[in-house]
Amino acid sequence: MDCIIIDDEALARAIVSNHCKKANLNLVAEFDNAIAAIKFLNQQPVDLIFLDIHMPDFTGFDLIQTLKNPPRIVLTTSDRNFAIEAFEYECIVDYLVKPVGLPRFLKSVEKAKQVKHPVSYPSTKPLTEVNEVKTEKGTDLYVNIDRRLIKINFDSILIIEAKGDYILIKTESKNYTVHSTLKKIEEKLPDSKFLKIHRSFVINFHKIIDIEDNSVLIAKDVIPISRSNRPILMKQLNLL
Repeated sequence: MDCIIIDDEALARAIVSNHCKKANLNLVAEFDNAIAAIKFLNQQPVDLIFLDIHMPDFTGFDLIQTLKNPPRIVLTTSDRNFAIEAFEYECIVDYLVKPVGLPRFLKSVEKAKQVKHPVSYPSTKPLTEVNEVKTEKGTDLYVNIDRRLIKINFDSILIIEAKGDYILIKTESKNYTVHSTLKKIEEKLPDSKFLKIHRSFVINFHKIIDIEDNSVLIAKDVIPISRSNRPILMKQLNLL
């Protein structure tokens, strides 16, 4: 079986890689981030993925949702709390808790071999833009919308608003509704451009047109500022 490893921890990748050799698996590639793996998978299908859940910027579940026809997947994680959610995905055949021991790993491989799952990938446009993502949060935000990986330039974002289990990203040209939390998206944003000014709003403070009392005007939207966040905003704008 052709397989790949996706995990941001070098030691975890090394352990799984060693187990793959003992299980006579053909380890094709290793990746320390999901975006690089997606680019690879768009070009070369595999039979099995050993996938970590918690990775910076793009989680294992984000990756699964991006692939329309994912191969068999074995999750490798130190977090036991996602087991129930994991098996809602038909492609996930097992859930391994780190540190992954060889006997348990071999059982997982046998389970994967018994699952008949056709490997096919959508003929979507290759993610050539992935190489443009820079370190230190880069210049773009990647989000999953209808199982498509959408790139949004940071400079185009005006407002990000929490709406229950979703967030609304308003840009200069288009709005996007994403299944995520405000906290999760906020972690991906550069502090040099964005600030949370209310429990439900993150703004691009470079886009502020006017400030009046406890609100700011961005484009045509009036956004409230919480009392605790107003001094932070004023300091960020060098108004204190």
